Amino acid sequence: MKIKKYMAGMLILSGALLLGACGKRTDEPEEIYVGVACYNESDVFIGELIDCLREQLNGLSEDGLQTTVTIRDAAGSQRTQNDQVKALIEEGSNILCINLVDRADPSEIIDLARENNIPVIFFNREPVAEDMMQWEQLYYVGAKAKQSGVMQGELAAERIRADSRVDRNRDGKIQYVVLEGEPGHQDSIIRTENAVDTLKNEGIELEKLSYGIANWNRAQAQNRMMQMIGQHSNEIELVLANNDDMALGAIDAYAKLNITESALPVFFGIDGTDAGLKAVMESQLAGTVYNDKEGQAAAMAKLAVALVSGEGLEKMEFENGRYIYLPYYKITIDNAADFLNFF
Repeated sequence: MKIKKYMAGMLILSGALLLGACGKRTDEPEEIYVGVACYNESDVFIGELIDCLREQLNGLSEDGLQTTVTIRDAAGSQRTQNDQVKALIEEGSNILCINLVDRADPSEIIDLARENNIPVIFFNREPVAEDMMQWEQLYYVGAKAKQSGVMQGELAAERIRADSRVDRNRDGKIQYVVLEGEPGHQDSIIRTENAVDTLKNEGIELEKLSYGIANWNRAQAQNRMMQMIGQHSNEIELVLANNDDMALGAIDAYAKLNITESALPVFFGIDGTDAGLKAVMESQLAGTVYNDKEGQAAAMAKLAVALVSGEGLEKMEFENGRYIYLPYYKITIDNAADFLNFF
């Protein structure tokens, strides 16, 4: 936890130093108009991340840099998002922060930004590498999906080894199901594959019973989980969910069916949303993996200032010249409260 606080503190400090270095500005404070477009603000993690971003950007005003933040929600439609980005540009945005609906279809947004010479910071949903090379003013801030899957698998393996009751039927194998995000989505595939592969590499023998696509959504996950319970009854010993909301939806399904605690599987999520962290603290979730929304928001704010002011970009650390990745953190009942009360 001390490491996390140190890292976030350094991000904030470096942002302040960057702003302080902008003393070359004229008496009129420079203004930054940030247009934020998200794929679906009803996604709990995205909503929390955008709240952090708004807080970081609005906080720049305290340092003498006037900021205007406009947020648009595409509600899952790429066509809508394209129109929203066009409107954000027409409204005067001089930096765009884009959470793509379809990570494989950013070309119209890139063309609009390039035509108007407005840099783009993509976040959370990473465009394919070829698209990131379409223009030199494209950047990405997020986290590496593989790390989250590996950490989820490690958490699950640790729990299985520590508690023999997870293997309820005592057959030496763990019967499991998976709740996945969007079909074909890179993060869904990577998180699932690496969680399962890590469990196997840790020496845990697995038997996959089923999986359900729940599109990162708690209500959909509840429905999918109820279907899987109907098919497999009390055979399910482990539920791996690609995010916390789906893990919580699985828990909701068992609660709705009034299944006794002794027959419950263990549940693992990813993202460390407020609800997910509270569920870990209450021992409903066995663990989750914290997706550092505070660190990502601070990095985006710092990058936005550098791109608009033209100063400080050379001091930032990128992978491959335009990517900023923040690490994930394992969450158990021992440290969940620390992350919930981070700020």
